[in-house]
Amino acid sequence: MTETRLRFPPSPTGYLHIGGARTALFNWLYAKKTGGKLILRIEDTDTERSTQDSIQGILDGLNWLGIDWDEGPYFQTEFSTDHLAAANQMLAEGKAYKCFCTKEELEARKEAAMAAKQEMGYNGACRNLTPEQVAEKESAGLPFVIRFKVPERNGMLGYDDKVLGRIEHSYNEVDDFVIVRSNGKPLYLLCNVVDDIRDRITHVLRGQDHMTNTTRQVLLYEALGAPMPVFAHMPLTLDLKKAKISKRSHGEIVAVHFYKEHGFIPWAFCNFLVLLGWSPGDDTEIFSREELIEAFTLERINKSNSIFNYRKGDEKFFTDPKAIAINEQYLRTMDIGEIGDMVQKVLEKEGLWNAAYAGEKKEWYLHTLALIRDRFHTLNDFATLGRAYFADDFQVEQKPLEKNLLKFPDLKEWLPLLADRYQALEQFTTEETERVAKELAEEKEVKPGVIVNGMRTVVTGQLAGPSMYDILMTLGRDKVVQRLRNVNRFFQQAD
Repeated sequence: MTETRLRFPPSPTGYLHIGGARTALFNWLYAKKTGGKLILRIEDTDTERSTQDSIQGILDGLNWLGIDWDEGPYFQTEFSTDHLAAANQMLAEGKAYKCFCTKEELEARKEAAMAAKQEMGYNGACRNLTPEQVAEKESAGLPFVIRFKVPERNGMLGYDDKVLGRIEHSYNEVDDFVIVRSNGKPLYLLCNVVDDIRDRITHVLRGQDHMTNTTRQVLLYEALGAPMPVFAHMPLTLDLKKAKISKRSHGEIVAVHFYKEHGFIPWAFCNFLVLLGWSPGDDTEIFSREELIEAFTLERINKSNSIFNYRKGDEKFFTDPKAIAINEQYLRTMDIGEIGDMVQKVLEKEGLWNAAYAGEKKEWYLHTLALIRDRFHTLNDFATLGRAYFADDFQVEQKPLEKNLLKFPDLKEWLPLLADRYQALEQFTTEETERVAKELAEEKEVKPGVIVNGMRTVVTGQLAGPSMYDILMTLGRDKVVQRLRNVNRFFQQAD
């Protein structure tokens, strides 16, 4: 059997966005599923807009997602001689021709066609120039483009799409299209085909916005005498207004680096991306790498467009809620050692990492992460919502401050008193700390929740979290006593 070969050919004119990342992921999955190869090809022929920073951003994004490639990265500009050779071959074989029509002439014809309510395609004015006419125009120094000569045939031009089925167009619906600009630079349509032929690509998985290109490229494969790859056109990813997501319209919310910076787990984000346009046939949403590779098929790629459910300004869900939910699921279920390695990078970035967490305090570190992770959404939450476990300079959220502390001014005296009693305990255990807190509540004739919630606010800065007494054991007697005795600072800040 022929080796399955796929490619991901991003254009380095900006960061890697989620649409491109999903395309890379689908190609990667199918290559892994079939034991084939994934080729990374940087299509950098747009030299005015292509940048080294964009190239690096694409590589960094793929590496973060864990999408590796078997060959490349190749750069399309390195093969310009191949592209021009293909154009010249088609010229020599009469499958392409030089077109000397000026922009002004083309625009005038377009306006005339519009006025007459006719088709606005190229009218083939230069299609049948004789060699003598071509030579005369060239000797006059007239600029020209090279156009592909669409065969004059009856019937339908088509191909079988693994997602959408049979796609067909009448030959007379396809204009003679440009393959080389007047400045001598080949266009994407030609470059892409020549590169795919050279790289022996067997399957092309890309968005449905490329379908117009595919119809024309089918003709180029035929003209160059090359076998046509299998095409699979994936649904587009739209926003809630049914507009295609784009870097220009949506900003960094659609950038892969945005999710890295906001503390998403790489494979959790891949798990989210694959569900934007593919389904396993049941309600399963969480897949390991191995499970997803096993389950992935081209036939289960959706025909209809997917929705990126981004709600701008939502405080809790700053991106698609499903992306958050999947990330939460991974936070709660992944091996705590793996979580620990990821959180270490976050803590290092925020200046909260202690080398002891990888040494004598490693057991405490992993235990603490396991204790607090259930209410977190992203890895960054360990350094923000969970800051009190790693530093004393944590912030207290406004809601618990008002609800659990400022509402009960007597806590200014009661919590330091509780600190004294905790300090005096012979054994600082969950049972003993709970007993003392309840006794203080009975003594002051308040519900235990007043003491516990006030203590949670002062000790962690949070409204909710794990069992308060488990928190006390994790933080340890000295830190708990110190924070309870320092309760006045919160009242002073409020004043």
